[in-house]
Amino acid sequence: MHWIVCPDQKSQAQACAAIIAAQVLQKPTSVLGFATGSSPLRTYAELIELKKRGVVSFSQVRTFNLDEYVGLPCDHPQSYCKFMWDNLFAGMDMGKDQARLPNGMAADLEAECCDYERAIEDAGGIDLQLLGIGHDGHIAFNEPGTEFSRFTHIETLNELTIEANQRFFAKREDVPKHALSMGVGSIMRARRILMTAYGKDKAKIIREAFLGPVTPQLSASILQFHSDCTIVLDRDAASALA
Repeated sequence: MHWIVCPDQKSQAQACAAIIAAQVLQKPTSVLGFATGSSPLRTYAELIELKKRGVVSFSQVRTFNLDEYVGLPCDHPQSYCKFMWDNLFAGMDMGKDQARLPNGMAADLEAECCDYERAIEDAGGIDLQLLGIGHDGHIAFNEPGTEFSRFTHIETLNELTIEANQRFFAKREDVPKHALSMGVGSIMRARRILMTAYGKDKAKIIREAFLGPVTPQLSASILQFHSDCTIVLDRDAASALA
């Protein structure tokens, strides 16, 4: 594992954006895996800035996202599809056919999961996967459990995740209870992994995930076994590592 500790959140986001841009400059047809949530937002803003300055083009990339809520259409204000177009894709030189997210409105969700895995495989696999980490150590929507999920699947969200996401909805009852998520196995098949986290509220779980035992109760811990994983933190998120 490779560790990068930055003095603040802006330099952390710049470091992540530089790693992603370098991947695309080295291989313009890269397949990129993206994440949603607060952790990658600054990174996405930096990527858009690099594109505006002509440093890198995303015109040939293909992208896959980690997850999507079940039951939210792409134009729903809280769908991850809308999040990605609002915060990244619309600012990049790429077409709609280059970006794919799981379809949480699919009539057959199990078939959608299989199709999603097949689409990633047909694209040649993910070259670089960006990840955040939940306060309970989950990656994508792989909640604490008794085993690591191998493939894209339907995940029942636990109470901690629902509570964390409640702030985005008018009331708790509106928060979806299920999501489609890449499995831990899907994520581990990416050739490179880039994880980003910031803030003191992530310090404890970062320590547990990467200095503690590997367990499906903390799905991010499996990244200890990945052959090329870079973790980019600000000082606050790294404060419990010493």
